[in-house]
Formats: sequence, structure tokens, C-alpha cells
Amino acid sequence: MSAAGERDEDASERLGCASFRRDLGVHYAYLAGSMYRGIASKELVVAMGRAGFMGFLGAAGLSPERVADDIAHIRRHLEPHRPFGVNLLCDLQHPARETANVEMLLAQGVRVIEASAFIKVTPALVLFHLSGLRPRPGGGVARDTRIVAKVSRPEVAREFMSPAPEAVVERLVAEGRVTREQAALARRVPVAQDITVEADSGGHTDRGVSTVLLPSMQSLRLRMTREFGYGEKIRLGLAGGIGTPHAVAAAFAMGADFVMTGSINQCTVEARIGDAVKDWLQTIDVQDTDYCPAGDMFEIGALVQVLKKGVLFPARAKRLHALYKSYESWEEIPQETRAQIQDAYFKKSVEDVWRETCEHLRKTGRESEIERAERSPKRRLALLFRWYYGYSSRLSFMDADADRPNVQIHTGPALGAFNQWARGTSWENWRNRHPDRMAKELMHEASAILSGYR
Repeated sequence: MSAAGERDEDASERLGCASFRRDLGVHYAYLAGSMYRGIASKELVVAMGRAGFMGFLGAAGLSPERVADDIAHIRRHLEPHRPFGVNLLCDLQHPARETANVEMLLAQGVRVIEASAFIKVTPALVLFHLSGLRPRPGGGVARDTRIVAKVSRPEVAREFMSPAPEAVVERLVAEGRVTREQAALARRVPVAQDITVEADSGGHTDRGVSTVLLPSMQSLRLRMTREFGYGEKIRLGLAGGIGTPHAVAAAFAMGADFVMTGSINQCTVEARIGDAVKDWLQTIDVQDTDYCPAGDMFEIGALVQVLKKGVLFPARAKRLHALYKSYESWEEIPQETRAQIQDAYFKKSVEDVWRETCEHLRKTGRESEIERAERSPKRRLALLFRWYYGYSSRLSFMDADADRPNVQIHTGPALGAFNQWARGTSWENWRNRHPDRMAKELMHEASAILSGYR
């Protein structure tokens, strides 16, 4: 501490954008991204906040009640001035649910969200964005709510770099959800001032290359700033493949305003995932992941990146998708193949799988999906195969060793790179890994690397 009682800033705290650190209330231009179903746990968020970083709670897949409880825990264990954020996952099929989630977050006093998997700016996002706008004393627009948008495509980035769509704003004004003043302010600022450019990453991925994506987004930022005459800087961070000091240094050398990590944080004490899974993850190398169709977008074949080493899930997921493309119903699939799927993949009969699927759909208020499947054998086939994704994902949160071949674990090669960097140190064992301490070391080492190049 200095004589005046202020913190002494080290070189790593000067990496990235100063206004980003100021506006988000962090000491470091470094975020820990959300991981679904609470893998990015309340404990992880607290650890990051206490250390001068920001973490995002992995709210996707959790009930609103659970999210509210986790937010309450974070508030109890973080000092009021310490920042934190919560993930908001796009829900195009159920926009009312997405809006309800935003209303809940606003009611809970959440001021920063990580918007992920969005392909356009939705009314729910606009509601969150406008709710925090107010005139800044002396001119300009102040933001009491902030969206950190995670994007991997320029056309999606353009949506977030633009002012909120006027038709959506007018609808919110007419509904009494935002004020005329907020609507006027919205024309002067982008929906998201902070955008995370996501290169190839664990989980859902477009397999982007950081050295291609970030410069492209930087050029887009320049054009959009000129087009709309913004008075504030649109800040671009980099995620995907950030697992070592050299990767962090490379991001800042390319002009990133901040970095975001993901995969490396799932193999820490604070991550909410099974110990057996962490035991596996701490051993992987950069080549030990694979791509396969995603469960939530199974029909269109969108990709997720998952663990390949020691499991059969990615190969089996690809096979199920190939069968889905080749056959119009479960009954059309050859008997021998159906038997193998039930015995090795499902571990139960297809009748039991369908019964559990229907129970889940009724519980979540989607009875219409059952009716649709009863009319369409192809739709029923998709739901049967989607059940496998849910089952394989649940294994990673329960007893993964009970059915190791079928475990689905979203992760990326950044974790393999971190494992190799940590080999021979106390961090080789995940039981010694804590996301905040790892973050500080990565930033310090990156600062040293960049200093050596100057």
C-alpha cells in the first residue's frame, strides 16, 4: 500500500484498457467467463471478485430460484464494491422465458450480464440495456447496467455495436418498461460497449481463429463508431484459447482491451463439476478434444468442443447425428443398431427413454413438443437422441466413473496448454488450482513477456 493508503498498481494491472477496468470496477482487464449449470460457481465468482477480477455465474441450465440463491450468496461474501456478473443465455424458442430471466436479474440488482449464444439483439437484452441508461452529469450517457456480449461472427457483433433497434425500444416505451428519456439516450450508444470476441473454445464453437477474428472485429468497430458518431469506445476482448501467459500476452499485443478465460477455470477447486472429471481434465493435452453435434441444436448440426481423451461421447454423438440424417424414425434404424444404442448409449430401453423425455417436457411446460413428436416420427427421433445428450452431460456432475465412456465434458485445448505450462509445479494437481491465483499469475507472466519484447 502507498503512504496515502491507496493500492500500489503493478504492471499487470496496466494491461488492456484503462476505461474497461474503471467502468467494470476491476483491477485487471481479465474476466472469468460463465460455464453452464453452475460450473462457473458462486464460489468461483466470489474468488475472482475478491482478487480484483470479475467472474460470471454460470446461470444457464439452472432454475431461477437457484440463480437467485447463488446471487444472494455472492452478495453475502463479496464486499459491495466488488464486481460480479451473471450469464444470460439466448432463448430464441422461448422469448418470454428470456425476458423473465432479465426481469429477475434486474430485480436482484444484477448490473453486468454476459450475453452468450445470441444471434441478434432481443427485446430482453434491450430491456436490460435501457434500464441502466441515464444522463451523465456534464454530458454523455452513463450506464448502470452493462452487457458483455460474447460473439464469434461479425454480423452478430454488428448487432451489439449498433444502437438498440428503434422498433423494440418503442415497444418497451409503450409497455411502460422504459422511459422516453432512456429511449432517447439509447440512440447515442451501442447496445454493448464491451464485446468478447470468441475464437475456438470449449463448448459451442464456430472454430474461429483469433488472429483473424479480432482484427476483423477491430475494423468493424472503427466503421461502426464512425457511422454512429459514438462518444465512447467500444471495447473488444478476446476469449477462446486463453490458457497460458503467452496466449494472454498475444491477446494484448493484438490490441485486445481485455481477456476472458473459460476452460482453464473448470479444472479448479471452485468449479462445480465432479472430482473425477477434474482428475481427467488435469491430464489432457492440446490434442485431446474433439468436435461433435450440439445437443441443444442437434437437428442443424451446430458444433460443440468436448473432451475426447478416455471417453467415447464425441464419436457416439456423431454417429447419432448421422443416423438422424439417414432415417426418418427410430423404427427405420436397423434392429442391430437400435439394440447397440440402447445397451451401450442409453443404458436402458427406448421406451424408458421416451417416458423420461415426456416427463421432462411436461414438467417444463412443453406438452406441445410431445404432441408434435407423436405426429412426426422424425421429431420423436430427435428427442430420443437429445435425451442422450442430457444423460451424458448429467454424468459429469454426478458419478462420472459409473459410465465413463458416455460422459460429455465441454472443454477446449486452452486447458491442455495450461496443463503443460503447469507441469512440474504445484498447479499440476487441480486441488491446488484456484481461478483467481491462476489469473494473477497469467497476467503477471504476460506482463513480463510483453516487457521483454519492448
